[in-house]
Amino acid sequence: MTIGKGGTDRYLEEAEAREIVAQGFATCKVAGKRVLVIIPDGTRTAPLPLMFRLIHDAIGDQVAALDYLIALGTHQPMSEEAIARRVGVTAEELAADYAGVHIYNHRWDDPDALTTLGVISPEEILRLTGGLLEQAVPVTLNKMILAYDLLVVCGPTFPHEVVGFSGGNKYFFPGISGPEVINFTHWLGALLTSSATIGVKDTPIRRVIDRAASLIPRPKFCFAMVVKETADHQPGLAGLYAGSPEDAYSAAADLSAQIHVRWVEQPYQRVLAVMPEMYDDLWVGGKGMYKLEPAVADGGEVIIYAPHITEVSYTHGAVLDEVGYHCLPYFTEQWDRFSRFPAGVLAHSTHVRGLGTYDPATGEEKLRVNVTLATGIPHERCEQLNLGYLDPASVNLAEWEGREEEGILIVPKAGEMLYRLQPK
Repeated sequence: MTIGKGGTDRYLEEAEAREIVAQGFATCKVAGKRVLVIIPDGTRTAPLPLMFRLIHDAIGDQVAALDYLIALGTHQPMSEEAIARRVGVTAEELAADYAGVHIYNHRWDDPDALTTLGVISPEEILRLTGGLLEQAVPVTLNKMILAYDLLVVCGPTFPHEVVGFSGGNKYFFPGISGPEVINFTHWLGALLTSSATIGVKDTPIRRVIDRAASLIPRPKFCFAMVVKETADHQPGLAGLYAGSPEDAYSAAADLSAQIHVRWVEQPYQRVLAVMPEMYDDLWVGGKGMYKLEPAVADGGEVIIYAPHITEVSYTHGAVLDEVGYHCLPYFTEQWDRFSRFPAGVLAHSTHVRGLGTYDPATGEEKLRVNVTLATGIPHERCEQLNLGYLDPASVNLAEWEGREEEGILIVPKAGEMLYRLQPK
């Protein structure tokens, strides 16, 4: 059963959100329990300060513990100052008004921080992936979960390049998981391609994630948010659903499909994706390509405009410098050369570079869409990475406005709204 409400033409009032949170926790019987809330890092837009406050008001005085774990995946850990900002309080308020609440960073790369929950067999993987892959997948998760009685996911749902839509059990895998599921699901997403997956509610990747989550030996609950920007550019709550991670996700994905997908009549020749500062490297800033690729014409161009981005990936930059950015066949047709690299990194490469072909006989790679960086990443490094370069200082945003009839589009705060061609 899912508790909640939402709509495309309004925002929930705080009182409505408060009631949904209270009703949701009433079904969990939280009194005396240790509760761990899984929340997104700073690369996801959400009214997290509101939810942080509402959750504390609802159960703070009933539970034995109320702690938070940031679903970083392979992103960099957040500083104490950034964590306080994320939940909408000062460090002093966190220590005083929320004394006893602890907020932790996930560590995907620390074996001592992980526990193995089980293994998904090759036979089951074959069935879940529709015959694409057949291998055993160890399921590892942050071992902090074992110290709590209830695990609560609290995060937004948007179209997502790997899994279709974010949210639900994705906050466990890859949010607080080990590298095995992270690499496997991202590579599966690469094989399926972002263009075929993004904005699709039920995908093979989602099925694998849900199966992995079924191995978690603790009760799970979810508050799934659907976020829409308000007139004053704040993250408004268009929908909030409470229930199992599967049910709450399903309701949120249905609303997200109505709010976060923009259908266009004709493909664009050039798109300027203006990336907000919450994307601090290309690993997350690549969303400017993912969300726009389906609406770009063959031979067109996506320009990722982000002067503040100076690094490819703070976690995986060295590997990306070695492999570059290429379409999927470039790797699969040279698997003996690239199989030693982390599959998740190769997947990211293909998602940013988009669809294309590779001829192993000639070594020629043909890409459907040109990807150009107008960032703080130098020209020479862009060439090394197989990406185009544009001096960000040469970009006049005003010159891009109002040119959609010419096949030219500017997307402010790109990365969350999916653009798709209207079926004919």
